[in-house]
Amino acid sequence: MATPVKEVKPLPFIANFAAGAIAGISEILTFYPLDVVKTRMQLQRGKAEHGLVGTFSAIIREEGVGRLYRGLVPPLLLEAPKRAVKFAANDYWGKTFLKFTGQKKMTQELAIITGSSAGATESFVVVPFELVKIKLQDKASTFAGPMDVVRTIIKKDGFLGLYVGMESTFWRHLWWNAGYFGCIFKVRSILPKPESKKGRLVNDLIAGTVGGFVGTAINTPFDVVKSRIQGGTKVPGVVPKYNWTYPALVTIFREEGPGALYKGFAPKVLRLAPGGGVLLLVVEFTLGVFRKALGPPYI
Repeated sequence: MATPVKEVKPLPFIANFAAGAIAGISEILTFYPLDVVKTRMQLQRGKAEHGLVGTFSAIIREEGVGRLYRGLVPPLLLEAPKRAVKFAANDYWGKTFLKFTGQKKMTQELAIITGSSAGATESFVVVPFELVKIKLQDKASTFAGPMDVVRTIIKKDGFLGLYVGMESTFWRHLWWNAGYFGCIFKVRSILPKPESKKGRLVNDLIAGTVGGFVGTAINTPFDVVKSRIQGGTKVPGVVPKYNWTYPALVTIFREEGPGALYKGFAPKVLRLAPGGGVLLLVVEFTLGVFRKALGPPYI
């Protein structure tokens, strides 16, 4: 007689939300300086003045080490809800698409669609924070701090001014999450099945790192466009050079060459490849803690 398969009850939404929040804060505190370097490189027009090491050194030499943490407050405030929304939305859309398609288990195609939907959901949360961060990270920035940016934007453009770059942010997050979660599913299926908790954590680290690399390779051109749109200054009566995502991709490609679409790729991938591994590792570890704390039927 076959032994019945034990069904593990899915954790509640709040557990996925909390795990994502904890993972997000861990990742941002570890890798933030690379984000500053990435933004600086993406805002350079024409041929890049410095590479990764040159930009990093120039910031420290000309502006001091503290500048590498300029604009940290907005993403730090954002990171908890942002990553929480990412993983909670991925969990929600995964269950929704499984139910809609009648599938019993996640497939590669569903993992990509689920990740895309999670990224699209996440993008609506992050836009104002990303805008403030970009304004502070710009070398030419004269803002006193995050609230100065917010007050200036609202005074000049109204509340909706905080959502400049919404469309480009939507595409950036959709493509990154599609690559990230799609790769996690594929890599996990390829790796040897872990026989211990340590083995599971190692697999999660590998899968998350690969997912972070692929997601970054796919979405960097969209990130360059987003930085250009959000880093620009509006002039009354003048149509911005970078306005909509796909036309802006063509403009940058035509004027600066294909390499310009990957400005900032090195610091971005150095952050988001291991960062993606850290994210998944911390999320799965935290969810394991929740399962153990809640007991059956969650374990």
